Formats: sequence, structure tokens, C-alpha cells
Amino acid sequence: MASKPRILIITGYGLNCEAESQCAWERAGAEPEQIHLRDLLEKPARLHEFGGLMFIGGFSFGDHMGSGHVLAARMRHHLAEDLQRFINDGKLILGVCNGFQIMVKLGLLPGLDGEFFSPKMALIQNDCGAFQNFWIDVRFEQDSPSVFTRGVDVMPMPIRHGEGKLYAPTAEMLARVESEQCVACRYVNTESGDVATTFPENPNGSVNAIAGLNDPSGRILGMMPHPEAFLFPENHPTWTARKAETSVAKSGAGLKLFENAVAYLRS
Repeated sequence: MASKPRILIITGYGLNCEAESQCAWERAGAEPEQIHLRDLLEKPARLHEFGGLMFIGGFSFGDHMGSGHVLAARMRHHLAEDLQRFINDGKLILGVCNGFQIMVKLGLLPGLDGEFFSPKMALIQNDCGAFQNFWIDVRFEQDSPSVFTRGVDVMPMPIRHGEGKLYAPTAEMLARVESEQCVACRYVNTESGDVATTFPENPNGSVNAIAGLNDPSGRILGMMPHPEAFLFPENHPTWTARKAETSVAKSGAGLKLFENAVAYLRS
């Protein structure tokens, strides 16, 4: 893999986090390229020029028929074969917010039994019934095999979603996701560090406070919070109160996930 791994960022049709996502990958040492979904569907072989793929946040197709549903359907019908090859080649996939919703509706996550195009779970409307936009704390699970989350514990990040409640259709499905270490991160209580069971620490009512999933290989990750929105210390809402601290980091905590991915691709 090249010293600067190439990352494909899919854009268009209401997706809107391309600028901060590109910045994240560039700061982590990668070479990202934005490609409109229309152009990718016309030339699907372009996918294989890249070592990583990112599904970004936004409101693809206006969230009509459910968040991420239309974009996921288009990709399933026109790009499934190339996506399967991309996964088989050992490459990385990251999805954030609407990107996570797209991945779940595609079936890329949780990816049990190597099945990637048959949806097994869902992301549904927040329990509160409204769009939420504020910062929360997320704990990354230490037994997760995720390439992206190695060495990461608790991290503050913003959430911006109306349909972020992870839903499992059966207790057996949820048990498999837990037992096969497919839970990448959970919402936690800021004060105690315990798993968050109530609003606002759990902003959507997600089952088992799950904020993100990875596949069993650890190469595919999706999450509702936005790590690409915490690239600089100044992004944090308490920055002005913390800037006098002597040990303030030079980068926002979210950058670590992208650095981990770049290190993996370089190796």
C-alpha cells in the first residue's frame, strides 16, 4: 500500500459532510478523493483504485422512505458485486451517521456469517421523536476487533440525527452481535462512565446503548456520532474553558480513528 493510502469519499444526493471528512483523512496522512455516487455507479471499477471507502453523514435523498434507504437500494442493485470484491480484498469501510444508516440498510453491518447485502438490523427514529444535535460521550469496546478503534477508550463527539436508535429484530440477533464482538462503541454516562440507559446520555434509546457496529473482521465500522467533527481541540464546546490547561492536545480526539485506519493500510 502507498505511503498515502487512497480513500474514496462518496458524495451527492444530500450527503453533506465531505469537507470535514476529507480534512480528517488528509490530517491522518491519507489521500482522499470525493466521487459523486452517480459517477461511481457509471464506473464502478473505480472503487478498486482505493484502499478505503467512507460513507459520510448528511441526508441522502432527503431521508425519504427512511434514512439512507434510497442510497442503499441504489448501491445494492448497481454496486454489490464490486463492494463484495472490495471487502474480499481486505480493504476498509467507514460510515458515519447517515453513512452508518446506509451501511445497515445495505447489510454491510453487522456482517455476520460474511453476509453483506441482506439487512439484519435497523436504525429507527429516536425515542424522543425529534432530531438531536449535541455532544455525548462514547466508550469504545476493548474486545472489538475494529481496526479503527484500537487504543481508544472514551471519547466526546457530537451527534446529529433523528433516526439513530439501533434496533435488533430478535433477542438472538442481538446476542450474536454482542457475543461476536460486533459492538464497536456505546453511549455512556459522562459522570459515572456507565452504559447510558436514559436520555440525553443515550440520545436515541439505542438497544444496549450501542452507538456503532463493526463486522467480525474489524475492517468495517459504522457509527452514529461524528469523529470527523472533532479534529481540533477548538471543536469541543468547552474549549474556551479548557484552553488554559497545560496539557491540551494538538488534535481533536476523533482524528485517532482515521490515523488508526491509515496505519493499518500502510502496513
